[in-house]
Formats: sequence, C-alpha cells, structure tokens
Amino acid sequence: MNPDIRPVRAYFMALQEELCEALEAMDGAAAFSREELPGPDGGLARPRVLQDGRRIEKAAVQFTHSIGRSLPAAASERNPRLAGRSFQAAAISLIIHPCNPYAPAAHLNLRFFLVAPNLAAPNGAAQQPSWHFGGGFDLSPCYLFEQDCVHWHRAAQRTAGPRYAALKAACDQYFRLPHRDEGRGIGGLFFDDWTEDGFAASLAFAQAVGNAFLPAYRPIFERRANLPYGNRERQWQLLRRGRYAEFNLAVDRGTQYGMQSGRRTESVLASLPPLAAWRYGHQPENGAAEAELLSCLKRPKNWLSLGNDDG
Repeated sequence: MNPDIRPVRAYFMALQEELCEALEAMDGAAAFSREELPGPDGGLARPRVLQDGRRIEKAAVQFTHSIGRSLPAAASERNPRLAGRSFQAAAISLIIHPCNPYAPAAHLNLRFFLVAPNLAAPNGAAQQPSWHFGGGFDLSPCYLFEQDCVHWHRAAQRTAGPRYAALKAACDQYFRLPHRDEGRGIGGLFFDDWTEDGFAASLAFAQAVGNAFLPAYRPIFERRANLPYGNRERQWQLLRRGRYAEFNLAVDRGTQYGMQSGRRTESVLASLPPLAAWRYGHQPENGAAEAELLSCLKRPKNWLSLGNDDG
C-alpha cells in the first residue's frame, strides 16, 4: 500500500467525532463548539472546544489537514533533508482539563506527514516522497493514585506490545520540563518518524493508539471526577496547570509547528488550561500528597511493577 493521506485523514476525522461524542457524554452537560475552516489548496481545520462543563472545565479535540510549499522548521529540524520541500500533513490532538483536581489531565496526538520528493537530488532514492507518523498519549495527574497509573500503563502496554518499553522511555523523555528537571506527568506512549513495516502497518499502529485512548482514560476519569475536594486541591491543580502551560509554550514542538505553519493562534493554543497559577517559591509540605507527586515526577517510574489494575 503506497503512502496516501486520504485514509489517514478519514480516520482522524472519524476519531475526532468519536472522541467529542464520548467527552460530551462524560461531562453530561456541555457540548463542543464546531467549526469548519477551509485552508489554502484544499486544506481543512476542524477545531472542537468544550468549555465550562459540569465535570470538564475545558477540552479541545482538533483536526487539521495542512498543505504547504515548505515544511516549518519545527517539523524539519530533526530531518534537515526535508527542509524546503512541499508537504501535506494531517493531525488530530486532544487535551482534557477536568474540573476535579483528582481527575488527571490527559493528552492524545496523532500526526502524519507526506513530503514531496526532492527532484533536484542526484539519485533516484532521494526522489521518492518521504512520509512518517507520530503521536502518542500521556497522563498528567495532580494527585497520584497507583490504581490509575497502573491502569494507564497497562493500556499503553497492550497497545504497543513489545515496543512498549521503548515508547514509554521516549514519552518520559519528551514530556519533561528541562528547566525544572521535572516530568509533565506519568507518561504513556510517544513515537515519531514512524515508518515501521511500511505504510499500511504504520497506519494500523497509529489507529491502535488512537482507539486505545478512551478505554485507557475513561475509567480513570469516572473514578475521580466526582470526588469531594476543597480550595487546597484546587490551588494545587492551578499550579500544576501552570507547569502544563510552561511545557506547551516553552518545549512542545507541536505548538511551535502550529505557530510556524500559520495556523490560527486560537486553535493552536486551545490546549492551554482555562486557568493556571504560578506561586513564587512554592513548596508542598513534606509527606503531603502534593510532595509525593513532585517526587515521582523527578524520575520516571516503572508502573507495571506495582501490580495489576482493576479498571
């Protein structure tokens, strides 16, 4: 099967609808805004944002199909040979910021790039189109529940199979704030420049990751979204959201790509939390649940060694 953006686009758009319907049901009150924004040369953006829900404070599920004359630097800096070449890209990204501090934020992203051949290259191999998939999912809790962490990583392991260890390590490495030496969350799966076993197999793997997200996240959300909490937990949640915003703005290649590619700023930044806080020199009390989280985020953890989940 030759690389073709059409089946990728069709799957991403169908997945977007499935995710939006599921999140609306999980919230129980709010609905996603729905826009169709045609792009140049046949591209399309479909931003979907849910705000001020009963159990979800904000969620964004964004689909884009981009067509351009030259890859943005954020997409070509790791592959300089692709710079200056025309391309098509399809992507879907999801972020959930629950109301309840005990329910973790979650993220899913899938992307596909199809880059035109370099016709000026002297050899035939370089004149072939280049393509690759990327993506993954990760979890960013404010409070640690071992049951949730094990369930999340069991789902990741079932999805990735023998590749789980490598993709978990890549996720731990990528979703990290280097300026704080701190992970954004407890990780999951991350893959990039993915072409393993050809286009059909790579598409199937991307679909497996996308299809695994709801079974991985929904049981965790349902366990935590209605737990009682107070101002202390809310203030800690806002501080953790500040870390989330730091990562998206200072580290994330996806945000940089969106800005460089000329996408609408409102859509690119839809993944940011609705409210966040930064408190100078804040340190949680020793032995508190908040301190436990920070200690865990300093070094990646083998969650599968802790036992079985029951979710």
